[in-house]
Amino acid sequence: MVNVYDTTNERPISMYGSNDTGSGMYYKSTLNFGDPSRKHEMHCRFMQKQPWPWLAITSSLGTLVIALLIGYIFQATVKRIAKVEADFQKMTELKKRAEAADIAKSQFLATVSHEIRTPMNGVLGMLQMIMDTDLDTTQQDYVRTAQASGKALVSLINEVLDQAKIESGKLELEMVPFDLRTVCDDILSLFCGKAQEKGLELAVYVSDQVPETLIGDPGRIRQIITNLVGNSIKFTERGHIYLTVHVIEEVMPSLDVGTGAQYANTLSGYPVVNRKRSWENFRLFNRELNSCEMPFAPVASDSVNLIISVEDTGVGIPFEAQSRVFTPFMQVGPSIARIHGGTGIGLSISKCLVGLMKGEIGFASKPQVGSTFTFTAVLTRACSSGNENKPSEFKEISALVFDHRPVRAKVTKYHLQRLGVQTESMTDLDQYISKVNFGLQVAKLVLIDKETWLKESHSMPMLVSKLRNKDQRDSPKLFLLENPKSSVMNSSDISREFHLNVIMKPLRASMLQVSLQRALGGIDKVNCRNGVVGNSTLGSLLHKKQILVVDDNIVNLKVAAGALKKYGAEVTCADTGKKAITLLKPPHSFDACFMDIQMPEMDGFQATKRIRVMERDLNEQIERGEVPPECASVQRWRTPILAMTADVIQATYEECLKYEMDGYVSKPFEGEQLYREVARFFQNQDQVQ
Repeated sequence: MVNVYDTTNERPISMYGSNDTGSGMYYKSTLNFGDPSRKHEMHCRFMQKQPWPWLAITSSLGTLVIALLIGYIFQATVKRIAKVEADFQKMTELKKRAEAADIAKSQFLATVSHEIRTPMNGVLGMLQMIMDTDLDTTQQDYVRTAQASGKALVSLINEVLDQAKIESGKLELEMVPFDLRTVCDDILSLFCGKAQEKGLELAVYVSDQVPETLIGDPGRIRQIITNLVGNSIKFTERGHIYLTVHVIEEVMPSLDVGTGAQYANTLSGYPVVNRKRSWENFRLFNRELNSCEMPFAPVASDSVNLIISVEDTGVGIPFEAQSRVFTPFMQVGPSIARIHGGTGIGLSISKCLVGLMKGEIGFASKPQVGSTFTFTAVLTRACSSGNENKPSEFKEISALVFDHRPVRAKVTKYHLQRLGVQTESMTDLDQYISKVNFGLQVAKLVLIDKETWLKESHSMPMLVSKLRNKDQRDSPKLFLLENPKSSVMNSSDISREFHLNVIMKPLRASMLQVSLQRALGGIDKVNCRNGVVGNSTLGSLLHKKQILVVDDNIVNLKVAAGALKKYGAEVTCADTGKKAITLLKPPHSFDACFMDIQMPEMDGFQATKRIRVMERDLNEQIERGEVPPECASVQRWRTPILAMTADVIQATYEECLKYEMDGYVSKPFEGEQLYREVARFFQNQDQVQ
């Protein structure tokens, strides 16, 4: 609607448009018709009501909402940042508290370990000293039982400490040279008694492809194998336990797993599970991976990939329990824990140790048939020193092994060849008797397994008579390999009737060497008790040696002094680190020192540090020519110091080296452990002299 008004006067005059002015808003504009004396205006308005400005309203509301959202987001962001900073501060505080708690736990475990192992060292040491006295059979049985219980407690402590170190990520491996064959023999010696009690065949075979000396952590490898063999001994009532070691390249051609679930051509004749199934899931053996993708392929040319298996003919693992075999503190069932005991963490620890060695572990098991556990480990080939020759006394000797079981004959042949004996094996007795009749060359040593003897009992007397009636100046030596189990005829009866030398299984190189030396007249039988020469060898090293033992515990002093005196050493005792410094101030007459680490006033590390400073001062005087009269024949003064402690967490081998110690003996120590440490420097001294 448009209206034009003349507004010259006070009362406007309508010139155009309706008199209905309507209501609401209107737009007014000035019109100029060319008459300067008159004023005109034009009013414009809608005839209907003006619509709502929805666009403006929605735009305004949208802008308001966006502004509110931005404000809320900004506020939330500020609050979030403040919360994150608060959480960060809280987490930092919790982290510090957790680290402090972890340190406290480690210190607590170290302290508890030390406090438990220290009296246990005294208990086991005193029991061993009692064993060296004259005891009747009942007393010996009591002492052995007490010793076994004490060693079981120490083993349990070690397992708990290892689990704690694994959880805290503080478990590290050593890298030292060692002989894996000797480690395996030591493990067999450890379980020899239990295997004989159960009448089990216990054997080890290490392939000739495995290097003589490897670099790795022998203690942890020993721990893994000991756990696996110990479990096999625990759950096996008849048959055998067979430990084998090969390099990966040997088993690569036979990766295909056969369809058969078990094999019968075994060590004892009892069927076993197919051992290939224990490693069929190893990523290392996955043919679909390229060599560059193999997760555990050795990166250096001197790396050695070993595959180690422990086979048994035990009760096996139920299929429903096989998924939790490696779970910590879990066992197959409550009846197993009640009957056989154990904590259920041995396999869990073994799996972690295998992982640290860049390997894998697996198993194959069938109830009432047996189990086979297999693991791999990446070790380093040690540089050959050129002195690793086999015993020369057996190099020109030949041997023949009679055994109708090829696997068992292979084990016997392996141990003889380790001693340098030229060995062959046969299963046909009649064929060999024919060779003897034709005057063919007869071996110097003939070893016959007792089971084979009983199986071929009708032909054995003829064989013995043929061998001993030959016109030879020196007839072959006959040996009967006896497995400690009940049989129709006792081995002592057979040996007396046919004058045979009896060798008790399990076979180990050291024991076999002694038996051969005794039969060939190279060693006195009186000095060989049960085929062990460790005591006489250790006695020859320690005889008349001046040894200083430092320990603040009187019982431990008695134990250590008694153990060393047993081997012929002359022992002096000191109960503080300060006394040790006074006694070891050069020049002095001591050949070595066993130093406890945790002592009041001054610990073993600090005492060793002070002693090394005094020795360096004396060596500098020797270099300058200012030699004291007592040191006229000495070119360099250094006293071997062995750390001796029950603290298995803090007193590590590396820390001992840091303070210039020469070795480490963990309490409670035994003859074999003592020999390994003492031989390292006393043999070198003897070679220098």
